[in-house]
Amino acid sequence: MANVSKNSRTASATQRFECVCGGEVKMKSVFSKGKLRFVAQCEKCNRQERRPSDFR
Repeated sequence: MANVSKNSRTASATQRFECVCGGEVKMKSVFSKGKLRFVAQCEKCNRQERRPSDFR
C-alpha cells in the first residue's frame, strides 16, 4: 500500500470554541485603519476578542 502525504489526509479535527454565554465563536475579517485584521466574535453576545482562546 502506498504512503499518503500529510497534506492529502481527509480526516482533520477542527476545534470548536464556545463563549461563556454559550454562543459559538467564529473568526471574522475586519478592515480598519487600512489593514485587514481577523477577530474572533461570539454569535450570541457579539463579544469580540483577538483570539478564540481569549473567551475562556
